[in-house]
Amino acid sequence: MLSHRGHGGQCRRAAVGAVPGRGVGGSDLCNRATTPHCWPVFDQIVRSSGLSSHTPAPAHVVDPAGGCPHALNTELRARGPVADVVLPGGVPAAVVLGHEELKEFLSHPDVAKDARHCPALNDGTIPADWPLRVFADAQGMHTADGADHRRLRSLVGNAFTARQVERLRPRIEELTAGLLDDLGRAAAEDPHGIADLRTHFALPLPLSVICELLGVDDEHRGRLHDLTYTVIIATDTTPAEVMAAVRELVGLLGTIAAARRAAPGDDLTSALIAAREGHGDRLSEAELIGTMRLMLVAGHETTLNLISNAVRALCTHRDQLALVLEGKAAWSDVVDETLRWDGPVSWFPFRYPTRDLPLGGTVIPQGTPVLAGYTAAGRDEAFHGPDADRFDITRPGAARHLSFGQGAHYCVGAPLARLEATIALERLFTRFPDLDLAVPEAELPRQRSFIGNSVEALPVRPVRR
Repeated sequence: MLSHRGHGGQCRRAAVGAVPGRGVGGSDLCNRATTPHCWPVFDQIVRSSGLSSHTPAPAHVVDPAGGCPHALNTELRARGPVADVVLPGGVPAAVVLGHEELKEFLSHPDVAKDARHCPALNDGTIPADWPLRVFADAQGMHTADGADHRRLRSLVGNAFTARQVERLRPRIEELTAGLLDDLGRAAAEDPHGIADLRTHFALPLPLSVICELLGVDDEHRGRLHDLTYTVIIATDTTPAEVMAAVRELVGLLGTIAAARRAAPGDDLTSALIAAREGHGDRLSEAELIGTMRLMLVAGHETTLNLISNAVRALCTHRDQLALVLEGKAAWSDVVDETLRWDGPVSWFPFRYPTRDLPLGGTVIPQGTPVLAGYTAAGRDEAFHGPDADRFDITRPGAARHLSFGQGAHYCVGAPLARLEATIALERLFTRFPDLDLAVPEAELPRQRSFIGNSVEALPVRPVRR
């Protein structure tokens, strides 16, 4: 699908398909011989974009089950900073893997978030029940551009400024202390002294904070997490599972909005409703629900993974843990190096070039669904140096990662995520400096996702000196 500039200025098109065949070097590749039944769908997509589909160069077929992304990222980056991929359902796409290329792509004026710029999503080529459509169909600032994006972002931006977030510090510290008590209690009640850090600490901390900000009652929080994981994080789900979860999630968010409409409070949902009812042209009902969904997902799923990944990194790099415990490095350094080295989001959908876009020696055709390869860019040796695979909290320039994005869509919740993770890690290892993994890292179950990047469970032994 990408046009690669070769010798003598010639172009070749990399063809993509729908179902994996086994290629050389263990890669999942596509060709017409192994997947003849899927090529009519692919050819229809290619024809709609005006491309030729006759060149047999392979594309990587994305595994819906995901797993640790780093070996795959290294393999694909070796081919170039932008790669053709085939998403579950046989949908051709591209992923940007290089740091400089991703930085350029994320802030490029000819790249849009609005799915109306993707013909295959609008002409019936990609079916309505395609699970990844949830990243294109929801209405909110994450699928808006230009003036619409600025309008929607302005409604929530004030709640996440550095000054406003700092006011949350006492509450975050209070929640952290209570959850550390819970973690220690769970381990004490276990015959082997083991507790799941994700269940007892890394999840309830950011989930509680964002739900309090949104005015979500306790009774809904666990179910909201389950639904957002199914809709946004898990990528090995069936269309029926995703559609059912979307319907339930939208309904539950509508129930929460109705409760806040009936009894407004000092929370973000009430503020959004007031903006809608006071200025009807500022926020539609669909945008209200879409914004609530975005705040909920971005406000806890990514921070959950960030805290989990940082704990895994420190437990498997005790020299780095010693540096920060001895005051030779800051906890903020741990957060930034984790965001670079093992970020919470791997490949995130979607953006669409509004014209044929030259990038990294290739041309991404207009309308192509493109994923941002955050974990790949974080270990790009061309930018981070030959030791990019090494976890080093003293690394100069570690904060120049792209895990919070770049440009107009830079993560509005970045200050909150940084504060939560910094407090969580400092308090966790201050109380349990000898905390360690209860099983070898290789045995930890990975998230079933190529979007989220972490583990499903994190059993630890929280030992106090």
